Amino acid sequence: MICGFIDAQRVVGHRVELICQVLREQGLAVTPRSYRSWRAAAGVPARVFSDATVIDVLRGLRTGGPDGRPMPEVLYGRRKMTMWLRRNGFPDIGKRTVDRVMHDEGMHGVVRGAQTRTTIGAKAGTEKVRAADLLKRNFHTGAPNRAWVTDFTYVPSWCGFVYVAFDSGHGKLPGDGHLAARWRT
Repeated sequence: MICGFIDAQRVVGHRVELICQVLREQGLAVTPRSYRSWRAAAGVPARVFSDATVIDVLRGLRTGGPDGRPMPEVLYGRRKMTMWLRRNGFPDIGKRTVDRVMHDEGMHGVVRGAQTRTTIGAKAGTEKVRAADLLKRNFHTGAPNRAWVTDFTYVPSWCGFVYVAFDSGHGKLPGDGHLAARWRT
């Protein structure tokens, strides 16, 4: 209420210091510093305004195509969207800003390429039974070829996945041809 009065007096042309001095003479303990801190707290951060303009552009992409359909740029990820926004009116926009705003708007871009499923669970309504632990987690033997324990592992590489079978008893690959780009079972 007092800050509203000070705002009204500033519109008329009075300085904050003089208004606060008159109010102190009338018995109200108001300092110019407390008024300015109130004004600063009541303001909206600049980030809110900059994010709002980017959000308007991103939301416009969803319905900006022909017949109200989405534009192709909706499929962009963070990197392409950052470059597109820099070319279209936001030259100083940062990648973290684009990432944050896209996340808030639920835009994730399209991930191309097939996803490799490394674990396939049981179908609904059926129960797969895990193999029994015959060694009771004791993988040490007194001699070679007493117990073979292997692990079938998917190793990501630059060209896809490599499937490897390891023998935990000897630290060797169990036979030739057990490194493959495709594993036939």
